[in-house]
Amino acid sequence: MKERIASLLTVCFVTATVFSGCKNGSLPTITTNPVTNITMSSATSGGSITDDGGSEIITRGVCWSTEKEPTTNDQKTSDGTGSGDFISTITALSESTTYYVRAYAVNTEGTAYGQLQTFNTTAAGMSAVVTSPVTSLTSTSVVAGGNVTNDGGRNVSERGIVWSNTPAPTINNHRIPAGSGTGVFTTTISGLTDGTVYYIRSYATSILGTSYGNEIVFITPVTDIEGNVYKTTKIGNQVWMAENLRTTHYNDNSLIPQVKDSVQWAALTTPAYAWYRNNAANKPTNGALYTWYTVATGKLCPAGWHAPSNTEFETLELTVGVPADSISAWGWRGRGTSIKLKDSISWLTGKGNNSTGFSARASGYRAWANGQFRALGEITYFWSATDDTPNNKPLVAWYRRIDGASQYIYKATTEKTGGKSVRCIKN
Repeated sequence: MKERIASLLTVCFVTATVFSGCKNGSLPTITTNPVTNITMSSATSGGSITDDGGSEIITRGVCWSTEKEPTTNDQKTSDGTGSGDFISTITALSESTTYYVRAYAVNTEGTAYGQLQTFNTTAAGMSAVVTSPVTSLTSTSVVAGGNVTNDGGRNVSERGIVWSNTPAPTINNHRIPAGSGTGVFTTTISGLTDGTVYYIRSYATSILGTSYGNEIVFITPVTDIEGNVYKTTKIGNQVWMAENLRTTHYNDNSLIPQVKDSVQWAALTTPAYAWYRNNAANKPTNGALYTWYTVATGKLCPAGWHAPSNTEFETLELTVGVPADSISAWGWRGRGTSIKLKDSISWLTGKGNNSTGFSARASGYRAWANGQFRALGEITYFWSATDDTPNNKPLVAWYRRIDGASQYIYKATTEKTGGKSVRCIKN
């Protein structure tokens, strides 16, 4: 379906939403602080609320449990109201025990949770060690470290970092020693794989055994043929780019044609890219707008990645809450789902809480009919790699659309000359 028709449908949809009494608010956006000051019976965490979702934060704090995914029905702190940063003190813990903790924030829409953090309380006489936040993250390496804050009265013979692709790594997994004794240490982990989730912990070994610091989880970015680095996010079982593609070369290093003229663009039946309004200043944040013919080459995404098929977009939509009976439908589907994908910065209205980390930006588009640039700050489109040849419509391809004015995700087809953003998915 053409962009102009989709725009008219948006107006109708928004009107229907207003008269049906749907809310415009959303859940808050919150992150969980790393766990520090770990002892046999206590620890320190907290959180940061960067977006209140359009209504006042009623209460906030952290919740914890010995089971994964703690909620406010488990043990929790209450640390005031409002947005911003807060610190939480966790007490009455058992020694030598694994705990899971998340920050939470409550507004009139409900309760939002930050990412999960894991830590182990120390045992009597065991060393106390804290894992430092990672720095200098690349597609293949990261700088990590920790701090042995207390040796428990026993000499720390070895300290360092352990990591794995599964939670709670130990010295039986990957390990890098970083000296001995108490104090701060750092090391570099290399040989990592792009777009991969890693779990790391610091450790300290004495005659009584090995203590572990809090667990930190990160996902490596991906780098394209030009050296552009993209954040990534895992949503369900899929790993996606968390930024719009901005390469001007295919992954074999051949050049993608840049087409600035609007009339020439509207007549294209070949690969091409453009920056929004032909302004390269849009490259770092909004990425490039590509024709579908560029996607169809199969060479647009970095090696090991590809443009998502229509089916892969449907898998993403199921994960974020589009009902299964609506997945195959044309048009707007899944109330509240686009909020989980949209960032909280680029939208003039209808900002998201980005709970998935997808960070969809309001990047605008280039119209297929006349090559004009439109809707920066209001709309974003993403090409799929699937055209509609099976339905005898070879000149159109499937896309997804997200609007500031809508909490839904739009699915349709349009002419392949349209200029749209591209998000790559890992093979």
